[in-house]
Amino acid sequence: MLTIDYYSDVLCIWAWIAQVRNEELNKQLGSNIEWRHHYIDVFGDTEKKIQKQWHDRGHYDGFAEHVMSSAKDFEDITVTNNIWTKVRPTTSANAHLVLKAIELTHNAKRSANFALTLREAFFINAKDISNLDILLVLAAENDFDIGLIKKVIHNGAAIAELMSDYQAAKKLGIKGSPSYVLDGGRQTLYGNVGYRVLHANVEELLKHPGDEASWC
Repeated sequence: MLTIDYYSDVLCIWAWIAQVRNEELNKQLGSNIEWRHHYIDVFGDTEKKIQKQWHDRGHYDGFAEHVMSSAKDFEDITVTNNIWTKVRPTTSANAHLVLKAIELTHNAKRSANFALTLREAFFINAKDISNLDILLVLAAENDFDIGLIKKVIHNGAAIAELMSDYQAAKKLGIKGSPSYVLDGGRQTLYGNVGYRVLHANVEELLKHPGDEASWC
């Protein structure tokens, strides 16, 4: 069994594009791999990010155009043109917080599945998933116990788990979203990684487990 530590931000277009590849990897190698989902701070402060990186390139409208352009070459990916134009989430942190709360109060698999629900809500349905009220409505619609979720948010347990993710990403030198950390941290695949590359690396590690990567 190979563990894949998967770091992403729910507002990242490349993590949304990667979803199809991740699902295909599960179909091909699912019985041999275990995913551990972690979240990173890419869109922690959206306004400052856009102001800094897109101030001279059209601001939000320029970024929206970039997102649509990035997605157009992937026929399996749906992206509404309302995101970043009409709907501008202020942060990804609230979504990550709720996901960690669900992981604590329900289980990791249901949390990972809900992460996909949140991505669909944003990229397809243009819902503002930075809004905590919207997040809790979506959680209720997916049969989560809202009382339990609120409890671990209010007592700090959920934010503590989220901070652990953010700190682990910094310690590992994670450059962005999505990132696949393999072989106990020896190998990291980052960004728009093609399916064949992803599959080949995972399959090679499954064929040759252990410490062969370390020669000295």
